[in-house]
Amino acid sequence: MIRKAGLETAVGGTRLKDCPANDPRCDAAIAKDGTALGSTYSDGAYCFSACPLAFAGGTSRVASQWALIGVHQITTVYNKVRVSYRIEYKIVNGKKKEISRKEVGRKSAGQSSSTKLGKKAAAALTGYLKEMGVSDDVIGMMMSAAPDSIHIVPPGDGLRTGLMTEMLAFNEWPGMPLCAPDAAAETVCRRRPAAQAAVAASAPVAAAAPVSKAPVQNAAVYGESLPKTQPMDFLLMFNGNCQEECSQWISADGDITPDTPARLKAFLETLDGRKLPIVLQSYGGDLNAAFAMGRMIRAAGLETSVGRTRLPNCPMQDPRCKASMAKSGPTEGEVFAGGAYCFSSCTFVLMGGTPRLVGNSVVGLNQPGKSELTEAEREKFLSYFLEMGVSSDAFDTMMITPPSGRGDLLQYQQMALGIINGAIPYGEEPGLHVCGPGAKESLRCPRNQKAVEIAPAAGLAN
Repeated sequence: MIRKAGLETAVGGTRLKDCPANDPRCDAAIAKDGTALGSTYSDGAYCFSACPLAFAGGTSRVASQWALIGVHQITTVYNKVRVSYRIEYKIVNGKKKEISRKEVGRKSAGQSSSTKLGKKAAAALTGYLKEMGVSDDVIGMMMSAAPDSIHIVPPGDGLRTGLMTEMLAFNEWPGMPLCAPDAAAETVCRRRPAAQAAVAASAPVAAAAPVSKAPVQNAAVYGESLPKTQPMDFLLMFNGNCQEECSQWISADGDITPDTPARLKAFLETLDGRKLPIVLQSYGGDLNAAFAMGRMIRAAGLETSVGRTRLPNCPMQDPRCKASMAKSGPTEGEVFAGGAYCFSSCTFVLMGGTPRLVGNSVVGLNQPGKSELTEAEREKFLSYFLEMGVSSDAFDTMMITPPSGRGDLLQYQQMALGIINGAIPYGEEPGLHVCGPGAKESLRCPRNQKAVEIAPAAGLAN
């Protein structure tokens, strides 16, 4: 139906104006005629299970590196039914011949299920993917994950198989239309035709308009302000069997408030000097508190990264639910780079790490509440950047995006500015580089090697 209508598809979430964070598409924001004012976002958006098959219908199929596409096996359920008949026979030439049959009863005899693709199902699925211009390699991805799990399709595989036709850039968002061949320079659209880009490059005066309007576009996309969550808390996390091999990390999640540094200090004191990585996820918050946290982390010689922590048996909308937190000691869980974020003042905390690593997560810088800073305020930022080994160019990058924007930075930009000094390798997740104190030596826990190996800049393309 989508393909017949010639529509594009994208992976993204929608947040309506004035809706609370836990109900981003609240009924109150929808007008009587069915229209609503809002914005779309990529980070943390997902398209799982049967959704990718609908997604495949788009004439163009786009997603960002911060959205998740996941597939798994198809389960076929067979309902067994016991049917009773009344049958009448007659004898013809000494042989019994059925002359009538009437159903007189029907009872359920249970169910059975299978994840094996039958010939008809396999043919239907293969035919559909071929019709949509998608490689049947997707079927292999589906069959690699049990029905109660999910196989996240890496962006590279999504593009290779044709499940995705393109990846959104850091300043593009779901629902942004493709640029028309004759699109004006100020038009908000993605993938501007190369011919027009060349004209803009040869005409500096004409090119100035879209550049100056970029922050305004950013503000329109991300709303009036970044959303707020709960104040930042800290959890000691573990994953694996800590009698043999496990990973431990500190999950720091939530808004940075003036008292967050004191709570971080108290938390670190409970670790008795153990150097565990801090995995951050935050929309930001108090700037002075962020500076204090960054300096505290640097003094302690801790690793920082960006990631989202998920505890077992927690709903997707509350992945760190209190019901699954340990009453004392470490809490068991998992950590993921995909869909995680560190914006605004959170990025200053990230700078405190030694090392500071980022994978498939979003990091952003924006103006600190006003577009004009005093010389003393400017010097405060530059001094902090110098202290943390970050380029002074980060200040100009920060001032490009207004306080209402996110200022997403590509990984190579983060590396060039010195905000990060390493990349989390493909296939690994944040915080999984340091093992528990009782861990035996293994590939994952090399006791005689450095905890983290910084990825070279040339490896960022992967």
